[in-house]
Amino acid sequence: MDFALTEEQQMFQKLFRDFATKEVAKVADQTDEKEEHPARLIKRAAGQGFLGALAPEEPYGGAGLDFTSCTMLIEAMAAECASTALILHVHNVLALRTIVKHGSAAVQEAIVPDMIGGDRIGAFALTESGAGSDPTRLRTTASKDGDDYVLSGTKTWVSNGGIAGVFIVFAATDPSAGAKGLTAFVVPAEAEGVVIGGREKTLGLRGATINRLYLRGVRVPADHVLGSEGGGYKLALETLDYGRVGISAAAVGMSRRVVELGTRYATERIQFGAAIANKQAIQMFLADAATEVQAAQWLVRHAAWLADQGLPFSQEAAMAKLFSARMAGAVTNKMVQVHGGAGFSADYPIERYYRDARA
Repeated sequence: MDFALTEEQQMFQKLFRDFATKEVAKVADQTDEKEEHPARLIKRAAGQGFLGALAPEEPYGGAGLDFTSCTMLIEAMAAECASTALILHVHNVLALRTIVKHGSAAVQEAIVPDMIGGDRIGAFALTESGAGSDPTRLRTTASKDGDDYVLSGTKTWVSNGGIAGVFIVFAATDPSAGAKGLTAFVVPAEAEGVVIGGREKTLGLRGATINRLYLRGVRVPADHVLGSEGGGYKLALETLDYGRVGISAAAVGMSRRVVELGTRYATERIQFGAAIANKQAIQMFLADAATEVQAAQWLVRHAAWLADQGLPFSQEAAMAKLFSARMAGAVTNKMVQVHGGAGFSADYPIERYYRDARA
């Protein structure tokens, strides 16, 4: 089992990190302070092909990346701005990949090129207020009417909801059938009856748009079904597996960066005539944090490698998510400690990472 990156993957990793350093870092603080998504940055990312990461080169002109490379894209963005990373993650992993894998030819031809070009940002609408982690409890319904389906219901915590051009929506086509009665749909944002609700005010990820979505008798053609009618539950689980690995990569990226910030601060901060990096307590913080980041990195790499091999990876995805989430919280907390009083100040970026990691 060889997890060494190929030359092509190494090239992409450098491309992603260079873009993050030169472009994303410049707007990260402003994105957080103004609580606005970085629209111009997302357009520049589209110009680099980053919004078509998991779309094939032919016939759509996508980047055609493997999943491992896509996780490196998310990791690189998160190292500078977690909000930007979330936007690209949801768009590529939860929305674009799902349409490319399960969408009809007609839907792909109509939607995918616009997604690659950044003209349609993808969003994922599964969660409801009474069914956060249990898709079998969804109250959103989709009833057949001739050659169309009519969707009605409310979704919450829709990432990219405020900027979306297309939604992946899960609804019950047979409410009495439980998991076997769920179906996934592609819903264009301009469809009549689609109403974007208020934005969630969040502790972190302030540059991401997370909204409610109201579906008021939204009519979509039958070819907008993803996969097959009644196949929504299986599709949701598959998509969430990829999503767990992608968001774990974001946790690794931001944590890698805060260790760098903590190390730099420790070497520059002088107390009692010496840099605090010489203190064993500080060295232990840094060593523990670096080790935890590396461990999470390999969990992510392993899960992504399994996905690329076409092997089962549900358990590995869940483990990566569990460990990476805990790691991000613990590591950012340690680096706030390294910063001391400065870690409580908005003058240093560490407090933004601390809030973002909580997500």
